[in-house]
Amino acid sequence: MSYVEKHLIEGETMVYETRLHWTVLIRPILLALLFGLPGLALLAYSETVAGDNSATSESMMAGGAFLLLVAFVFIVRGIVERNATEMTVTNRRVFVKVGLAARRTIELLLSRVESIGVEESAVGRMLGYGTVTIHGTGGTPEVFQKIAHPLEFRTQVQQQIEKSQGGK
Repeated sequence: MSYVEKHLIEGETMVYETRLHWTVLIRPILLALLFGLPGLALLAYSETVAGDNSATSESMMAGGAFLLLVAFVFIVRGIVERNATEMTVTNRRVFVKVGLAARRTIELLLSRVESIGVEESAVGRMLGYGTVTIHGTGGTPEVFQKIAHPLEFRTQVQQQIEKSQGGK
């Protein structure tokens, strides 16, 4: 169950949800390859020298295992970072939650959303990610980078604002 699902108020329903774009995993994957490939090479090479010197072979195996562990940590950290960010539009509020252990949340009533800005680079437009800036009345702008489908997020917020104003 997501953070937003746990904190919905009576009569509130989720309309749209997005997360960080998959491109945030590129750096952790590259770092994992940088450490993991030499780790695999050390493990493979330690098998070929196993008969020559067992102390050398054991230290190579330990080094290879350590490098693979580091690679694994980079991958897990990237996945957790991506999955720990939620941006949700409900029929009453806009939720943004960033982080897992140390958490930062923003909950804005739709009536308090002044504007939502979207910035997309050329690559971001091609791949479907961008930076979303939410301006609430009387508050400072909140900036969120590498959000998947930022234009759809903005559209959903605008549609819910229209629905809430039309119902008055």
